[in-house]
Amino acid sequence: MLKQIKASILVTLLFTLSMGLLFPCVITLLGKALFPFQANGSLITKDGVVIGSKLIAQSFTSAKYFQPRASDAGSGYDPTSSGGTNLGPTSQKLIDGAHPLLPNGKPDTANAFSGIADLATAYRAENGLAADAPLPADAATYSASGLDPDISPMNAHLQAARVAKARGVPVSDVERLVNSHTRGRTFGVLGEPVVNVLELNLALDKMYPAKCLE
Repeated sequence: MLKQIKASILVTLLFTLSMGLLFPCVITLLGKALFPFQANGSLITKDGVVIGSKLIAQSFTSAKYFQPRASDAGSGYDPTSSGGTNLGPTSQKLIDGAHPLLPNGKPDTANAFSGIADLATAYRAENGLAADAPLPADAATYSASGLDPDISPMNAHLQAARVAKARGVPVSDVERLVNSHTRGRTFGVLGEPVVNVLELNLALDKMYPAKCLE
């Protein structure tokens, strides 16, 4: 019995040290040596200052910038509160939103929720589109994590006219920039083509300088 207990304790210690300490340390060191950019969070810098990550969306409010998918992470794009709406596809709230009123008749903004219809209406108005203009799904839906850094090429192209007008440059130039920043399917077959919003906006600032990221 004691022999078996001793063997069990030794095996437990061995696997704890090897799998819980040695293996993670080796993988971390290899990752930092072979893939330093990815291992350190895929951070993006501007003038030596970290302004974001290639993997995490952030809000852009100025008309001069492309905007990411809507976010329901915390108060929006909060990496410490990553998550979606948890509403099912048949949810009326998800489709039409919620617009409660306070006892005085004013909007209860604290409990308001923008549904797909609200997001679609706002997107079309912001980008000067017709009220019935077709939109890609990512233009009027929240991402599952609330932090999706990419948008579809169609989404980016629909925003191009607004961005070009705000910057006073030809739409064709902005369209070409979108095309050059469109990443194809992984291995040519997995997923869909996407555009990284932060990288595209940084390219815009480099080609058509703006005062700052907003």
